[in-house]
Amino acid sequence: MYGLLYISFMRPKYDIKNNLKLCRLKAGDLTQEQLAEKVGTTRQTILSIEKGRYTPSVGLALRLAQVLGASVEEMFELKE
Repeated sequence: MYGLLYISFMRPKYDIKNNLKLCRLKAGDLTQEQLAEKVGTTRQTILSIEKGRYTPSVGLALRLAQVLGASVEEMFELKE
């Protein structure tokens, strides 16, 4: 019970709109694997971010923006 209570308090109270796939394709039609190599992560992490199952750290979001030539705000937005 305590574990479930803790998890519910740790969930963000907002949703994030994710445009990573669109930014990835605009930046030269990169594959998930190519992008992962450029930012130093795995293809599975890129896939999870694109599917909305994982929110990247600030450092990873900044690195993605740098590699893709996009702003963090272009890739991720708070949903209204």
